[in-house]
Amino acid sequence: MADKNFDLETTISALARNKRYAALRDVLVTMNAADIAALFAGLEQEVLPLLFRLLPKELAAETFVEMDSDAQELLITGFSDSELKEVIDELYIDDAVDIVEEMPANVVKRILQQADAETRKQINEILKYPEDSAGSIMTTEFVELRPHMTVADAIKSIRRSGIEKETINTCYITMPDRTLSGQITIRAIIIADDDDLVEDIMEQHVISVSTMDDQETVAQMFQKYDLLSLPVVDKENRLVGIVTVDDAIDVLQEETTEDIEKMAAITPSDRPYLKTSVWSIYLHRIPWLLILMISATFTGMIIMSFENALAATVALTAFIPMLMDTGGNSGSQASVTIIRGLALQEIAFKDIFKVIFKEARVSLLCGITLAAANFLKLMLIDKVSLVISLVVCVTLVITVFVAKIIGCTLPMLAKKIGFDPAVMASPFITTLVDAISLLTYFSVASFLL
Repeated sequence: MADKNFDLETTISALARNKRYAALRDVLVTMNAADIAALFAGLEQEVLPLLFRLLPKELAAETFVEMDSDAQELLITGFSDSELKEVIDELYIDDAVDIVEEMPANVVKRILQQADAETRKQINEILKYPEDSAGSIMTTEFVELRPHMTVADAIKSIRRSGIEKETINTCYITMPDRTLSGQITIRAIIIADDDDLVEDIMEQHVISVSTMDDQETVAQMFQKYDLLSLPVVDKENRLVGIVTVDDAIDVLQEETTEDIEKMAAITPSDRPYLKTSVWSIYLHRIPWLLILMISATFTGMIIMSFENALAATVALTAFIPMLMDTGGNSGSQASVTIIRGLALQEIAFKDIFKVIFKEARVSLLCGITLAAANFLKLMLIDKVSLVISLVVCVTLVITVFVAKIIGCTLPMLAKKIGFDPAVMASPFITTLVDAISLLTYFSVASFLL
């Protein structure tokens, strides 16, 4: 696939250099908008405005939505007012809002100036909702029907207004005050008789979300209920917009990326890696590294406090890295499993004792297996004394047990008090478990030796 894209980029660049615009257009119009945007990302910036102007109006708007914010800003800067207006007029409201949120103030001002009054009003209304809320990702372009309509009237209404809407797969039935009354699929309308009333064939029990609901919760509902769109209502149950499945997928991707970054002790960023400056990456990483470094000094303090025991039995020092790494790995296994379960809503705080009981049994099995394997290694390969072997193996069992209990409980406690569970992932848990491993190790050593 990469070779194919490279060949296509080479072909497009060659055609552009030779000014074979008709051939360029013939190639581009056969491609999907997302593929064109990916192709543009690999080309020189100087040819982007030319190639973009070759696209038909509708395809150009779809491609513009798929492009990254830097390329969008580049094109907007080069657009004339009439060209910018043509693109904006072809955009769905939620896509226009996404673009406005990414652009600098001077570009936003120009976009809003070229938008018509109704579009500008809808954009501003959506921008008022909190970031990461259902209201911020919804579109106000949906098909709205009335319950007293006949099927024939509904079809006429859809034909008149549906071409401007983002989706017509599901139509929403509202009362005159816009209260959500039901929904109906285009399939149900088509197979019904012309004189059937919409209120007789609509679904009355509609799954909906509030404008203030968290976008991640909204996105998860698409997976749970196999939805293509989801109505968004205000406090009075009035329909104000819908969230479509493509936006839900984008949210899930963003949230998953954010969780992965948090689990790696990185402040989340919404920019691609190759387009993020070195300074920005540094700022996102260094605070966590400083915090973890400072917290890791506790392990050094523990080692210094037991320096007499270490001096007496120097062999103990050789097994510190193994114990700390095993403890950190064990805690990470448990935390990642629980964090993912919380994200998928497979686990709730009320299940904490079930989780602890299960992880306790798993930790004992893992700890005993690791201790047995390590005991054989210590006796047969390292040839250390029986007492030191027992110290290391007993510590290993305790460390694995404690690490897995901490790894499973901390994310659940974080979720309960309102923190993101992903923050309690590998780096934080590893640092905590390291300190506990050393305390356990030297305590067992002091007792047995």
